[in-house]
Order: sequence, then C-alpha cells, then structure tokens
Amino acid sequence: MAAATTTKGGKVRVLLGNDATPTVYASPCGFTSKSLTLTKGLEETQVPDCTDPDKVDWIGRDAVSLSMSVSGEGVLASESVETWLDAWESIDSIPAKIEIEFPAKTITWTGNLHVETFSAEAPNGRRVTTSVSLQSDGEMVRVVD
Repeated sequence: MAAATTTKGGKVRVLLGNDATPTVYASPCGFTSKSLTLTKGLEETQVPDCTDPDKVDWIGRDAVSLSMSVSGEGVLASESVETWLDAWESIDSIPAKIEIEFPAKTITWTGNLHVETFSAEAPNGRRVTTSVSLQSDGEMVRVVD
C-alpha cells in the first residue's frame, strides 16, 4: 500500500490581485486557516417510468451552475487590514487566485471574487482576530501545473 501524497495548510494560498497590468497577486497576511468550498447548483426533474406510470418516479438532476466560496480566519494584521476593507467596500469583484500546492503539482483557480463578509473579534487582553468570506463572481479557471 502506498501512502497518500498530502500537503500542509501553508501551501493553500488566497491571493488578491491589484488593478495593474498585468495583475500582481499577493497573499494578505494574517490567515491561520483557510477553507475552499466548490458548489454545483442542481435542478431536479421527476423522470416517469414510461411502461408503469404508477411507479414512483426517480429524480433526475441537471447541473445548472458552479460556484466557489473561500473563507479564512486568523489574526487581524495591520499589513492587510486595508486590503480586506478596500475589497469589501468595492462595488466590483476583485481579481483573485486560489492555490493548493502539492509536492508534484499546484492547482490554481483564477478569476474574480467578492468579499462577502469581513469580521473582527476583539476580546479584552487578547489579539484581535478576523474572519473573511469570499464568493466567486463568474468563472474561476482551474489550471494544474
């Protein structure tokens, strides 16, 4: 039996782009954990049995949309707080890359994301923490290098 090839959390990166040409991407400082969720929207249709109309129908499902959501949490770093606030305030989605690096390959999604939520938690006597959630705006193109 061969062991699975895995990666570490620091090899998953959320990079935000600027409006330069070409776009320059950087990973805002502060995340201690990240999460990536890929969602497929489905529509359901009852599919009847043509030879036995009284038979209970099975459900057929058709894919109608794809979506990506990204979230992260960690410390509220001075180096990145304005990057997050600018992205949240923007009426437009922002260019972004999501990378997962393995020893033999890197999977990268590139597209636009909206900063959906930005929150900060400030317990007395402890460091301020933050959590951010982002939602895809259109296609996130996947490349494997």
